[in-house]
Amino acid sequence: MAAIFLGDGKTDARMTTKLHTEVNNLIALYMQFSENSRVWIYQSDRKLTDDEVQQIQQHLNSFTTQWTAHNNQLKAKAEVRYNRFLILIVDESQAGASGCSIDKSVHFMKQLEQQYNINLFDRFNLAYREGEEVLSLPRHNFEELLKQGKLNKESIVFNNLVQNLTELNTKWEVPFKDSWHIQLFRDLVV
Repeated sequence: MAAIFLGDGKTDARMTTKLHTEVNNLIALYMQFSENSRVWIYQSDRKLTDDEVQQIQQHLNSFTTQWTAHNNQLKAKAEVRYNRFLILIVDESQAGASGCSIDKSVHFMKQLEQQYNINLFDRFNLAYREGEEVLSLPRHNFEELLKQGKLNKESIVFNNLVQNLTELNTKWEVPFKDSWHIQLFRDLVV
């Protein structure tokens, strides 16, 4: 950002601050995403280290800025939440994600799996909260916690099947009783 100089050679801090604010507001306006933006959630089978999160976030940022569908730039962003979930978001108001662009994202995630020795595609690795900590278990271990009563209808689980930004914000991290989990494990939950 260039500084603004007055005739006397002094920097006008108020003008510089105002200019910074206006530029940041324009960037934020451009990067606002529709509540209908499509969402894909990839859950790691283990907690990522803070260093891994930082590195993966850089990879995600690089991928989303170059992600295209039929040579059209996608309005996309990505984030890592709770050192475990990699989330891709595409606002399709500019250009829609196509089969080929989704394939590109899957290929990219497969590369991250190999690079960081994680599994992002095991849909029976189920995540839940235990206090402030987010944990995940294979289905059979998850079932054991249900049988033991260590997980119940009020336990917070992660519904990685959400489809859009609204659902991500309202239906992703929910009590067991309000998620698809209740249908699969109804007979085991207390």
